[in-house]
Amino acid sequence: MAAISIPAGLVPAGLSEKLRRFAPGSDVALAIGVVALLAVLILPLPTPLIDLGLALSITVSVLVLMVALFLRRPLDFTSFPTLLLLTTLLRLSLDIAATRLILSHGSEGTDAAGAVIAAFGGFLMGGDVVIGLIVFAILLVVNFMVITKGSSRIAEVAARFSLDSIPGKQMAIDAELSAGHIDEKTARRRRSELEQESGFFGAMDGAAKFVRGDAIAAVIITGINIVGGLAIGIVQHGMPFADAAHTFTRLTVGEGLVSQIPALLVSVAAGIVITKGGTEGTTDRALVRQLGGSSKPLALAAGAAGVLALMPGLPALPFLALAGLSGGAAFFRHRNPPPSGEPAPAPAPAAPTEPPISEALRIDMIRLELGYGLLALAGGDAPRLTEQIKSLRRSIAAEMGFVLPPVRIQDNMQLGPDSYVIRIKEIEAGRGELRPSMLLAMDPKGSVPDVPGEATREPAFGLPALWIEPTRKEEALFRGATVVDPPSVLITHLTEVVKQTMAELLSYSETQKLLDELPREQQKLIGDLIPGQVSVGGVQRVLQALLAERVSIRDLPTILEGIHEAAVGGARSLPVLVGHVRTRLSRQLCDSYTSPSGYLPLIGLSSEWEEAFSQALTGPPEDRQLAIQPARLGEFMQKLRAAFDAASSAGEQPVLLTSGPIRFHVRAVVERVRPATPVLAQNEIYARARIRTVGQV
Repeated sequence: MAAISIPAGLVPAGLSEKLRRFAPGSDVALAIGVVALLAVLILPLPTPLIDLGLALSITVSVLVLMVALFLRRPLDFTSFPTLLLLTTLLRLSLDIAATRLILSHGSEGTDAAGAVIAAFGGFLMGGDVVIGLIVFAILLVVNFMVITKGSSRIAEVAARFSLDSIPGKQMAIDAELSAGHIDEKTARRRRSELEQESGFFGAMDGAAKFVRGDAIAAVIITGINIVGGLAIGIVQHGMPFADAAHTFTRLTVGEGLVSQIPALLVSVAAGIVITKGGTEGTTDRALVRQLGGSSKPLALAAGAAGVLALMPGLPALPFLALAGLSGGAAFFRHRNPPPSGEPAPAPAPAAPTEPPISEALRIDMIRLELGYGLLALAGGDAPRLTEQIKSLRRSIAAEMGFVLPPVRIQDNMQLGPDSYVIRIKEIEAGRGELRPSMLLAMDPKGSVPDVPGEATREPAFGLPALWIEPTRKEEALFRGATVVDPPSVLITHLTEVVKQTMAELLSYSETQKLLDELPREQQKLIGDLIPGQVSVGGVQRVLQALLAERVSIRDLPTILEGIHEAAVGGARSLPVLVGHVRTRLSRQLCDSYTSPSGYLPLIGLSSEWEEAFSQALTGPPEDRQLAIQPARLGEFMQKLRAAFDAASSAGEQPVLLTSGPIRFHVRAVVERVRPATPVLAQNEIYARARIRTVGQV
């Protein structure tokens, strides 16, 4: 039905918008159409509306078939299950309306149910009731037993295999995303297509039942019309049996034919959509490409047709014509092989070419190598290792402001079956062993849990632990132990390794990407800073120094402002730039080290050691170096370890407090003894922070 265009000047704007809601394709129009179909089940229809509805049913069924033929892939017709339901409802509504007219006005003649039904009934029967019934029965059998039953079975199998393949396809998408072969946008699009595919085939499995039900309903309605029509015509209207049989049978067969032809077309369309499967391109191109893609099958078909033409008793002309057509097609395909994009006979495998030497120079920023016994962790069910790696990258980005490079997961047959290795830039940064079928139990107090199990060491922190059977999980929890599964153990180790080497992972290109992704209002600051005051490499070194001490760089604008202020003041050395930036981040630093009780625990550096470090600094102001005697340095480390061990025994996690000029050098010493111990300068303590001194070195 064509849409009616109303000039904008003839109606008010508000009324024009309301009228558009009733146009074809709108939500209101669809709702009205569905309600009208349901109303036909109850309300009688005049003959002209019956003819219009039957014509609409035939036209829509032809349209659906043509759309199915020219589909490139099944997911391009995701509305087909809904359309199948609506067309089935339309045919059933027209069947009921036509049945009402046949039984109530059939005695008036063969035109009582409309011209469409009368014309189809006369065309099919050809004046013979028996022939009409037989042909109509054959149409029902073809639709119900062949097309509909086959389509239903294919839809059921397709839905089952589609649902069964979802975990494997999802795992493949996650693996490609973790390996960096695709980006997050592509992975999201593939997941969406996977969900649409599973939903489509699941809906088609159910929608195929509509067509089978429609065929069964047609048989029942046909029987009712014939028996009821004969009874009404003979008993109520006193018609002779021959006249009643001719009239009501012709109307019934005509009505059934008008209903079954659209049903047959829609069933064929459903079969084409379902059987298309993973074939790309329209159906006609796919058939021509696959049937005529090679000259050998065409030549053999031509030879078979030629042999049949020579057999006595068979008509030679049809077989000779087909043999000529097939032979000509085979000759044409032999002289014109298909392009490389079409399937053709596979050529002889070429000699393997050596990959370019540049491929050997590429390194993986982060690589996780698994023994063959741990490969199931990358493809198992919840929580899968790949999902946990995605969560790790997301948490690192939110916590540290640094987007972790993709983690490549690779099997390594040289490892033990239960071993794994974490490599940063191809260099081993950590390794451990897991028991895939067991759980790891640890005592938070640092002792071995009192549960039967296999003694081991937690790989991330080296704590004593036990591998226990899953059946002993409740017992271990009851005894106060912490119980984790193998993927969580591996992810914890990977997280610790990443935090230790995060400064190495921040490359020049990643720094440039962070700068480019800043909001537009911050680009003026970047323009004033780079390259006039400092280079991108200088910003990279400052960010690496912060990440080395596990300071978040998420507040990048404040960091750039600190670098700009220090650079304008003439500072160029890395310790001075980092010290000024840390002063600007004092509130963030103090907040990250604040204890659960709400105060900042401190261990102060005594005046003796302050003076010792200050006097040990040598060199020009812009490049100061620490030159302290090894014996003196060993004494400092011993006292530092004792002070922090005493604070840890008291349940504190303190920071070391020094003066500003020596903080950078003290941190370099402390990093050798206690890498995770934070070192703050006095000017890095936020003015409103609550502090408590818990010791002194």
